[in-house]
Amino acid sequence: MRICYLADAGSVHTRKWIGYFANSGHEVHLISLDDAQSHDFSNVTLHTVRRVNSIRGLSTMILVSQLRRILRSIEPHLIHAHYASTYGFWSALTMFHPYILTAWGSDILITPDSSKLSMLKVRLALSKADFITCDAQHLANKMIHLGAIKSKIGLVSFGVDTQKFAAEGRDPDLKRRLQLPEDSLLVISLRGLTEGYDVETLVRAAPAVLHEVPQARFVIAGNGSQRSYLEHLAESLGVGYSMRFVGMIPNDNLPRYLASADVYVSTSLSDAGIAASTAEAMACQLPVIVTDVAENRNWVRDGDGGFVIPPRNPEALADKIIRLLEDEAARKAFGAVNRSIVQERNEYSTQMGRVEHIYEELVKRHLALRQG
Repeated sequence: MRICYLADAGSVHTRKWIGYFANSGHEVHLISLDDAQSHDFSNVTLHTVRRVNSIRGLSTMILVSQLRRILRSIEPHLIHAHYASTYGFWSALTMFHPYILTAWGSDILITPDSSKLSMLKVRLALSKADFITCDAQHLANKMIHLGAIKSKIGLVSFGVDTQKFAAEGRDPDLKRRLQLPEDSLLVISLRGLTEGYDVETLVRAAPAVLHEVPQARFVIAGNGSQRSYLEHLAESLGVGYSMRFVGMIPNDNLPRYLASADVYVSTSLSDAGIAASTAEAMACQLPVIVTDVAENRNWVRDGDGGFVIPPRNPEALADKIIRLLEDEAARKAFGAVNRSIVQERNEYSTQMGRVEHIYEELVKRHLALRQG
């Protein structure tokens, strides 16, 4: 098939999604507002479109005109847009079919409520789609509430490559490079450093953890508007020495960080389906502690694969971290459970294979309609 994606070239989710099809013998094109040429894609033809500073409506018309011109030159069998309120909205305006939309979460759960215009954009993106995928039932329910047709929605996870994310990827030199004691027990967080991910709760839990487990250390990845605040907070609480703010970790390096950790924590205040980093940690056989939001309870077996705790509760978080750090046998048992769950329900190749089948059926249906 000749597949054209409209998505953010800089997103790791975009790279993972299209990488499967680009390496499976399909002709793959990517149209992005981000400078697509600045990113390293294999077997993908890249196209960059530009937004023109003009009156809002005129700017959109110019952008859609660019998209139509590129689509005419490609003549894809289908287009697949990621993120409803931007690429999905613009794809709907091209009037190209078959058009598939993948919702990511905030584009459905937050954006429509921000303004009437945003609501209209999302509704249009949903109404024109021939098929819609998302990774959580509550996300599907919200889309139905916004006017999407239930029969056109399918639950598809983004998937984890369990060959890449595995316990065998442990890096024996990581602690030395992070200037941490060799006997450290590592707690890792990979969520963004913004209010919505509430990494502050992890920082505030650290003093209690260190009181009971002095060898605990915290690897806090990601960037965001709260980074400086969180670093200063750690110092003010007297736990700065135990924390390493390592910034964004390239996706290719994530497996060795996760496989070298002892406990994974996600303090997020909201999610769509299971967070990619949570699923990747589970694949690396880590016990996980996650907040009781979205569908986390459908993925994390409380007391069996990890713990599900109330949001914004440093005391509960500290208690669960301590329990896991003090019990190596539990960590190993929980990690084994988690890997089996990911392999069964969130394997990358299986999820993308389902998408491939969706593509094939839509293309067949569209060709039959044209010929009929």
